[in-house]
Amino acid sequence: MLASAARESGLVAVRAFSTSAALQAAPALATAKRSFLAQLFGSGSRVDVPLTDVLPGVELPQPIAHSKEAPATQLTKLSNGCTVATENTPGATATLGLYVDCGSVYETPANTGASHLLEYMAFKTTKNRTHVRLVREVEAIGGNVLASASREQMAYNIDTSKASIPEALEILTDAVLNPKFQAWEVAEQVRKMEADVKNLKDNPQTTLLEGLHSVAYTGGLGRPLIVPDGCLGGLNADVLSDFYANNFTAPRIVLAAAGVDHSELTRLAEPLLAALPRSSAGGEPRSEYIGGDWRQFAASPLTHAILAFEYQGGWRDVKGSVAMTVLQYLLGGGGSFSAGGPGKGMHSRLYTRVLNQHPWMHNCTALNSIYNNSGLVGVFASAESSQAGAMVDILCKEMQAVTKDVPEAELERAKAAAVSSVLMNLESRAVVAEDIGRQVLTYGHRKPVGEFVQEIRSLKASDLSAAAAKLLKSPPSMAVLGDIAHVPRYDQVAKRFA
Repeated sequence: MLASAARESGLVAVRAFSTSAALQAAPALATAKRSFLAQLFGSGSRVDVPLTDVLPGVELPQPIAHSKEAPATQLTKLSNGCTVATENTPGATATLGLYVDCGSVYETPANTGASHLLEYMAFKTTKNRTHVRLVREVEAIGGNVLASASREQMAYNIDTSKASIPEALEILTDAVLNPKFQAWEVAEQVRKMEADVKNLKDNPQTTLLEGLHSVAYTGGLGRPLIVPDGCLGGLNADVLSDFYANNFTAPRIVLAAAGVDHSELTRLAEPLLAALPRSSAGGEPRSEYIGGDWRQFAASPLTHAILAFEYQGGWRDVKGSVAMTVLQYLLGGGGSFSAGGPGKGMHSRLYTRVLNQHPWMHNCTALNSIYNNSGLVGVFASAESSQAGAMVDILCKEMQAVTKDVPEAELERAKAAAVSSVLMNLESRAVVAEDIGRQVLTYGHRKPVGEFVQEIRSLKASDLSAAAAKLLKSPPSMAVLGDIAHVPRYDQVAKRFA
């Protein structure tokens, strides 16, 4: 009875409030001008005010004035050699990341696959948290974590709201700097790696890239990033602990963040990073490009191939790396089943000159794998196995064609696409944090984006042709997967570029 009476009295109050609000709004609605369509066709709605008209008595807030200057990247080197680098991008969220100068180039035959395993072991049990507790704490702050391993660097990231930056930073540093490497947990991840490696055959481009690096380089860059089948048995908690201790040192670690105040993050991070050892391993492992040929038979209706050459200088040669980036956009390409729609590269050379001319070609895409001091630049292609010879012939011709004069309109289109890609990618907060971390590891600082954009815009056709000609002076590297019987011998391909 009391509940019923309370509900009835509530309804009466709501009706009374609604009637009162309607009476107050009536003068404004009565004086509002009816729209043209309402006058012409009539309107059953009680509100005829156009959305473009401001109701009387409504005050609109003044828009917040945004800074006309782009956020600057700030760096602080801590006493133990660790670097904190930030950019205070606007927004309600932030990305924090720990970037480590560590990857498969630092591995030895005794610990092959350690970098790959570290990626799987990211955000697992630490000396202070169980894996379950870590996951629950990330969920409690609405965070998102991600880890990745490459040949020269490792990255650990967490996305969070700005209100949770202290908690997110503490979780991130604990996960990366205090891993426990429990034997049973490592063994579990090794089993998952084994299953993933077996599925690698379903990704021909990844398989070819691994094979390509193994014959293109001797030394660090020639080591596998994805652990080979035969090396899985040698990975355990002790091997991983030793590899971690030798490589995760303060001078080789950068804490990068986007969307945070630099001084505040530095204040929070300094005690968390203070325990990192100051020792630094020797210089970067030596890698020498030699070129070579890798082939693997696979029973498939398609044959896949990569033809690539060495780009000398790597990311540390800014002008050269810019030329290689524009070259990739000039060649472009893609898959024959994703050619529709604007922005998919249908204007690029590999679409207009290859995919549109040869229906048996299923994929033709420019690629580059650039590192600190070297890189591989070339083309990946997939074609019907009976046309494997013709496919390799086309790859050779397209690589040779870019050493000749490039039409100005074609070059400008490639340069515009490269500039757009850089600027649009940097609209992502996560990409900004990654860009900061990786550049600080490579250059020791972060180069302004305007510097890269200016380098791209100032590139001339003669510069691009000269860079491509220098590229083709290196011995070719080939990787083939499929029906290799129809593929020309390596020496026949190499003679075309002699």
